[in-house]
Amino acid sequence: MAPAVTVRRAEVGDVPQMARVHVTCWQQTYRGLVPDSVLDDPGLLETRERFWTGALTDERWSRNRAAVAELGGTVVGIAMAGPAQETDATWDSELHLIYVDAAHHGSGAGPALLDAVLAPQESAAWWVADHNPRAHAFMRKHGFAPDGRSRTEDGVRAVRWVRRTSSVAG
Repeated sequence: MAPAVTVRRAEVGDVPQMARVHVTCWQQTYRGLVPDSVLDDPGLLETRERFWTGALTDERWSRNRAAVAELGGTVVGIAMAGPAQETDATWDSELHLIYVDAAHHGSGAGPALLDAVLAPQESAAWWVADHNPRAHAFMRKHGFAPDGRSRTEDGVRAVRWVRRTSSVAG
């Protein structure tokens, strides 16, 4: 039997592993959508380390919830959510990100991370790359649906997905 993935609140000591997962998942998810020069930038890991240090220590982000999924002491997934930030928000929270290393897809890390940063009945929104069918299926399974809004940043079109009710699939 494979060891179980555990999920817990992220801590500052997790920053190097969180940054590594963040970069690895970007490379796995966005290769072909984002220029290789961005994904393979030698400074990308350090940039993500600064991001996570700020996310976990800066008072401005104190209302965010960040979690890690671990397997044998190694971080294999990350997630962060916080209060809704959009002016047209009709939901409580925003899922800023959720990533699980592809080697651990299907391990239960994704649903556990989602539950760690958003309560099952909590209304929320999440911007997802239009060309990310795996994320779309995950969100649909967890009660999210596209609301018709889209935006393009750095050449990547994203669609906003919203969960409005507590009718979350199990």
